[in-house]
Amino acid sequence: MKLNLIRPLAFFDLETTGINVGTDRIVEIAILKAMPDGSELIKSMRINPEMPIPLQSSLIHGIYDKDVVDELTFKDAAKELAAFIGDADLAGYNSNRFDIPVLLEEFLRAGVDFEMNDRKFVDVQNIFHQMEQRTLRAAHKFYCGQDIINAHSAEADITATYHVLLAQLDRYEGVDFEDKQGNISQPVKNDVDSLHAFTNMNKPVDFAGRMVFNENGEEVFNFGKHKNKTVEQVFDMEPSYYAWMKQGDFPLYTKKKLEEIWTRWSKKKGPKQAPQNNPARPVQPARPAQPAAVAQPRKPFQQPQQKPAVHPQPKKEVPAVNVTPDMLEQLKMKFGK
Repeated sequence: MKLNLIRPLAFFDLETTGINVGTDRIVEIAILKAMPDGSELIKSMRINPEMPIPLQSSLIHGIYDKDVVDELTFKDAAKELAAFIGDADLAGYNSNRFDIPVLLEEFLRAGVDFEMNDRKFVDVQNIFHQMEQRTLRAAHKFYCGQDIINAHSAEADITATYHVLLAQLDRYEGVDFEDKQGNISQPVKNDVDSLHAFTNMNKPVDFAGRMVFNENGEEVFNFGKHKNKTVEQVFDMEPSYYAWMKQGDFPLYTKKKLEEIWTRWSKKKGPKQAPQNNPARPVQPARPAQPAAVAQPRKPFQQPQQKPAVHPQPKKEVPAVNVTPDMLEQLKMKFGK
């Protein structure tokens, strides 16, 4: 079966240093670009993650530090990869929850604005899990009747994913599906828009699942104390929550989408109601102005004046006087003696 495409659909798979969307890095990427004319383009490259690859990850995908030490970093390869993908829609296996968020983190670190707003994304795993609920290996065996050769290499996995989707389209064409609300439809169609709608059950805003769209198309938080509340509603009652998330350990793309909502909300509020300062760095209220002290002019420095040294005057010598009897009498009369 040939995919019915209006524009290219890029199947991609990542091998990484781990499973933390915010901190782990890509060590291998493979892209199979299915074109509207039925042709296929493949690009595969290993990436130097600029960090050690944990042994437990190497044992899964078989890529060790020595295998990538001389490869390009993602920052060096980012523009080439973005150009290869172009305006294609994206597809993968568990791609909505892992591969797309990791890829977006890497593009943001590299300073490449990989726009997602106009893309469709098809997660083949979600078709499988909703219809059969098995692993990729089992899915390939179930739908294609054969085992994956060289499983856990990126190129083998995306080739298997591509073939599984083709087999799913054959198997589920015209098959009824009943959702949790009891609605019956035939969602698996050879049409990317239909597959996009069916494989994005949670309608993620940021792909990491911190925010999702509700039935009214509004962004709502999908975690924590504000779960199921609209993001704008939380901004109304607790705008500091934005600052907490911007400063917290959240993926860069989550923060980017959060900032877009904050900007839109601020514009609706208007300059008088929306916070004017940068919410990521709260400003302390200004203290009341204190009256300025009147500066007193300083006196020029003067060297302390030294008192002139006092030198004792020599005593004048009084010439000796001859004491007479009359002088003695006068002294007796004066002192009563």
